[in-house]
Amino acid sequence: MTLDGTNTWVLAEPGSDVAVVVDPGPDDVAHLRAVLAVVQGIGARVGTVLLTHGHADHSAGAAGFAAMAGCGVQALDPAHRLGDEGLRGGDVVAAGGLRVEVVGTPGHSADSLSFVLADDAALLTGDTVLGRGTTVVAHPDGRLDDYLASLDLLQRNVSSAMRILPGHGPVLDDAAAVLAAYQQHRRERLEQVRAAVAAGAATPGAVVRTVYADVDPALWPAAGLSGRAPLGYLRL
Repeated sequence: MTLDGTNTWVLAEPGSDVAVVVDPGPDDVAHLRAVLAVVQGIGARVGTVLLTHGHADHSAGAAGFAAMAGCGVQALDPAHRLGDEGLRGGDVVAAGGLRVEVVGTPGHSADSLSFVLADDAALLTGDTVLGRGTTVVAHPDGRLDDYLASLDLLQRNVSSAMRILPGHGPVLDDAAAVLAAYQQHRRERLEQVRAAVAAGAATPGAVVRTVYADVDPALWPAAGLSGRAPLGYLRL
């Protein structure tokens, strides 16, 4: 369910002695040590850790990594913070010449954030946009109305020249085209849900079996989360 695993991003300006680490990932000591070695290998220290959201595959290793690196952890959800500084949409995190703009992008989860590196034409999306396929709107914490609004917000603030650095999977070129494809996918899924309900699918499980009939049944539990989200959105 995490594609190739969780992407941990090390951000630093060339020649800077301060780095920002985004999403240390699960509580895997070998991985955390490897991330710290990358930072030290460029002659830097970790200024802060930023979390795109609090799901364990992104955040469970944050406290251990912060202890290794001697830094704080910034997140929207206070439960995942270490230190006095949180994060919210509209914030700007500055470290060693690096400028990270914070965008609130709820939907996959209520606490989801994305990060814009305008100088590098890059957008870090966490699980709001993935490197392959589409993401789960993790109902009830995630809401489809929030997710659609987040896609609209990102679409208004990116260009084709920007790359997407996702929480899972490969880097994607042409952020504007990727976001447009995500928006189209959600519109199509909503129409499929409407049609399934009109045809007699009366429960979330029935909707999933109808709408996701072409998906490996092993993935239906995750699809079930996304299947409930449009029902709530459509008030069906």
